[in-house]
Amino acid sequence: MSRKLVESTFVTLDGVINEPQRWSPPYWDDQHSAYATKLMNPAEALLLGRATYEGFATAWPQRSGDPYTDKINSMPKYVASRTLKEATWNASIIDGDVATKVAELKEGSGGDLLKFGTGELDRTLLENRLVDEYHFWLFPVIAGQGQRLFDDFDLTHLQLVETTPFDSGIVVLTYTTKAP
Repeated sequence: MSRKLVESTFVTLDGVINEPQRWSPPYWDDQHSAYATKLMNPAEALLLGRATYEGFATAWPQRSGDPYTDKINSMPKYVASRTLKEATWNASIIDGDVATKVAELKEGSGGDLLKFGTGELDRTLLENRLVDEYHFWLFPVIAGQGQRLFDDFDLTHLQLVETTPFDSGIVVLTYTTKAP
């Protein structure tokens, strides 16, 4: 049995995905935490692109004392990067072909692979149909400018499998790659 690759991405109403630390904190509440924990619990490892890894590796290791933080800090991390030469924070840099390595990770035993962030790595994952489930956290924010979700991607159909609204106005849209 293979593991699922689950992507969790914060996005504004106008499709911006970068700098979520600037626009998402006002919406972090108990419902937000409960959903994040729901995604983290079945995960055994993280898959991150370089930019997300660098941001997380700066912020998370200084935190501790709650189950979510302790798990994210202790679990293995796989980082897709052509420029990083070394990694810390219990991370390994993916050598060689990213699609092949991710497919191998998915074929391994254990819990899900959880991927945070959306960027260049997603092109490879989409082209090779490696993501099993997307969780797009749609925040009630208009950023006005920034990197857009799936800029310049090929046509891809997804199937909506769940909609989870929060009292804060966040709506998590869960999709699979099984087209209708």
